[in-house]
Amino acid sequence: MTPPSYELIRSARRTLALEVSRDGRVLVRAPMGLSQKRIDAFAAAHQDWIAAQQARQAQRRAAHPEPSAAERAGLIRKAQEVLPAKTAYYGNLMNLHPTGITITGAEKRFGSCSAKNRICYSWRLMAYPEAAIDYVVVHELAHIRHKNHGKEFYACIESILPDWRARRNLLKE
Repeated sequence: MTPPSYELIRSARRTLALEVSRDGRVLVRAPMGLSQKRIDAFAAAHQDWIAAQQARQAQRRAAHPEPSAAERAGLIRKAQEVLPAKTAYYGNLMNLHPTGITITGAEKRFGSCSAKNRICYSWRLMAYPEAAIDYVVVHELAHIRHKNHGKEFYACIESILPDWRARRNLLKE
């Protein structure tokens, strides 16, 4: 079986890993001393998975194409208006308040919460339904109290958004 074409990234790791980027490129992460033959065999053994992930990423790109400069500016403006207000609203409900809010252009994450309780949101979130936006806001606020994704973390989200699973799924479409 011929391995698919891929970009090889060697590092001081112990295991092999595969990743299909948003643009459909295949990345193989490998330990420094592992032979090219073993890496090729690993990639070849996972051809079906790679093809499925590339198809999934192509669908995702088609559903959420990169916005034009004007669209991007509009999404950033909307994020600057909507996200701080939603954060304040849900923050008051949950009695959780971030130390600050930043709007970024992150492509892989819709939100994050730092150890110092600063929340970052991606303006890209504004292209999703309001129910999904609310989920991300509540999710990041819950990280102020729970710095992990444990049972208590999800119980905190569920106390505010009982339908959080359906809302989260909106982000995956």
